[in-house]
Amino acid sequence: MDGPSGSGKSSTSRGVATRLGLRYLDTGAQFRAVTAWMIGHDVDFSDPAAIAARSGEPEIVSGTDPQDPTITVDGRDVAAQIRTQAVTDHVSAVAAVPEVRRRLLELQRAIIGDGGIVVEGRDIGSVVAPDAEVKVYLTADPSARAQRRTAENGAGSVEATQADLLRRDRIDSGRAVAPAMMPDGAVHIDTTPYSLDEVVDQVVGLVRQAGLERQP
Repeated sequence: MDGPSGSGKSSTSRGVATRLGLRYLDTGAQFRAVTAWMIGHDVDFSDPAAIAARSGEPEIVSGTDPQDPTITVDGRDVAAQIRTQAVTDHVSAVAAVPEVRRRLLELQRAIIGDGGIVVEGRDIGSVVAPDAEVKVYLTADPSARAQRRTAENGAGSVEATQADLLRRDRIDSGRAVAPAMMPDGAVHIDTTPYSLDEVVDQVVGLVRQAGLERQP
């Protein structure tokens, strides 16, 4: 599941995984976890070489239960910490470093394994799992994205959130390594006019149409 932040990737991915009895992986949480670790270790985010030099140190473990996804760094729960503004401010700089992406790509592919999983992020269908049997690219208009993300965070203003989302879009779309884009073969869904359940229904329908639903 690809698409920009606030387009409904997380809620939709978890909903689809729960509905179909599949595992779930949030790759964005992994980049945020690395960022949180680097904040705690005073890494200079203006220096890509400094980020690269320490990218292999934190131990990232992602739980794959869609109803209770977990993320730990060096054995410590960081689920709340990775959603702080400090992490949001620096995660794009971390995600742009090739060494970080290579390290997490290896981890992500190991978790994906033989399939049976819904994966969300910004380069899933294009880089992480280009052979995925179903690729979905979710978008929404900026105001809808900002409202959803503000509600998820439970804090902040919609206006500030929208400005931050658009800033990250510019960074992520323009980076030299794995720029965010719609992957080849993906089905595009504009989630703006739909409820979460309606979007989940559409994605589940795509999985069933492809004959990939697990039998009880």
